[in-house]
Amino acid sequence: MERECMEFDVVIVGAGPAGLSCACKLAQLTQGNISICVVDKAAEVGGHILSGAVFETHALEELFPDWRSLGAPVSTPVSSDSFVYLTTENNHVSVPHFLTPKLMTNTSDNHVISLANLCRWLGQQAEQLGVEVFPGFPAADFNLNQEGAVTGINTGDMGLDKKGNQKQNYESGIELRGKYTVFAEGARGHLGKALIKQFDLDANCAPQHYALGIKEIWQLDTESALHQAGQVIHTTGWPLSETSTTGGGFLYYMEDNQIAVGLITDLNYSNAHLSPFDEFQRFKHHPAIATHLSTAQRIAYGARAIAKGGLPSLPKQQFLGGLLIGCDAGTLNVAKIKGSHTAMKSGILAAEAIAEELNAGNAYTEPNYAGHFESSWLFEELNESRNFGPYIHQFGSVLGGALNVVDQNVWQPIFSRPFPLSASDTKSDHQCLNSISESKPISYPKPDGKLSFDKPSSVYLSGTQHEENQPCHLVLADHLIPVNQQLARFDEPSQRYCPAGVYEIVGTEGQKALQINAANCVHCKTCDIKDPSQNITWRPPEGGGGPNYQNM
Repeated sequence: MERECMEFDVVIVGAGPAGLSCACKLAQLTQGNISICVVDKAAEVGGHILSGAVFETHALEELFPDWRSLGAPVSTPVSSDSFVYLTTENNHVSVPHFLTPKLMTNTSDNHVISLANLCRWLGQQAEQLGVEVFPGFPAADFNLNQEGAVTGINTGDMGLDKKGNQKQNYESGIELRGKYTVFAEGARGHLGKALIKQFDLDANCAPQHYALGIKEIWQLDTESALHQAGQVIHTTGWPLSETSTTGGGFLYYMEDNQIAVGLITDLNYSNAHLSPFDEFQRFKHHPAIATHLSTAQRIAYGARAIAKGGLPSLPKQQFLGGLLIGCDAGTLNVAKIKGSHTAMKSGILAAEAIAEELNAGNAYTEPNYAGHFESSWLFEELNESRNFGPYIHQFGSVLGGALNVVDQNVWQPIFSRPFPLSASDTKSDHQCLNSISESKPISYPKPDGKLSFDKPSSVYLSGTQHEENQPCHLVLADHLIPVNQQLARFDEPSQRYCPAGVYEIVGTEGQKALQINAANCVHCKTCDIKDPSQNITWRPPEGGGGPNYQNM
């Protein structure tokens, strides 16, 4: 197809912390002498960004040493930090710091932030440095030259109806051509997934592992005595422990009398009855959590997959013509439950590697990202926590947590290297689901409308909107698999693992079908990850569609 073409020195896909940090650093290194563009599928920068988030400022200091005077929205230092084990639905114990893995503790050097707002600020800094930022333009696919190098991307076509026919407002996507292309789409990026396959980037690593993070923001009254800005609480145990599922909860006191509360459910869970959304609703009823929310009002909701395999699952990040960075590759430090500072550092390292190639007059070569990465604090940090996830997956939260305490609090301070008992998890998340007959039934209580809620009202609070008359962006390889294979074996699990009510079985006996309510999709990517037949492929919808996160 003939497309309008725009040429740049560097094209960056994704206006998250990794992509924007890469853009800013490139502009700084080259002093504005190269052309850089950033595209993002959200209608505005930050609109699809969701994270806890307790933030380390290490990478931000490197990128903008004067970030405070520049007005970065990082102003709520951690004031208190606690780790709580929820033993049952009514009881809990506070875990002392010496029994908490060192990397999970937070100090006043860390801050409770809105990552969406930080990305908006980074976008402004990038534009002031001469970077062109184009929100509302999803990258649909990448292009290769005859030598097999990536030469850029095509943005998605606009104005197609449900059958793929052109409507009156049809506009063809644009080819964005770059000497180097950086992919920073976040966890389970659809182009990152294709690039890993194209270049066999995961040939020498363990499968990537994921979790689903579901988050809400609650507003306290301005006169509330409860509010303590910077208070941080992490939990493990109930309710996930009832099904031997790993993961944990969080509750952070933000600025402006707001509370962020959420539950992270590891997607290697085995019980086919499990619903991460409903586990989160139960979690909020635990007295250790409910007491913080009892006088507050829920004002926002969202969900996003997290790449948590760590260093053992990190693919090769460089290839001819480009790089795969941040959570698109999987740089999150699962031991810290933090990925923003590591994503930013990944972007900085990518900028350094590409600047070297451009300064040498090269194009479409393979940047030496690995050299920069392996000599950086990012590699050191991920190596320090390389066993955290595998220990938890292999031995469970209690024993795995104990091994991590020994590793981080005893062994590494003495020997300056990770504990020699290495663990591995070579089974992909989608392979872990047991059949419905092998799974213990779970009875989820109805939402009370005060602490717990249903999916429709939650999706409403995410601000999700899609053009209804467009091709479905959730593509089934085989439309018969959900009913003919997965219904009997798993009771079609997409009905439960999706946190937005996108999938439902409709019809009567003998005439059943999987209905896809694509307009509800919050772009969490869980279906692309957890579907046991790997039958669902997530692709970006028409530009600007999806959630509209304001403070997530």
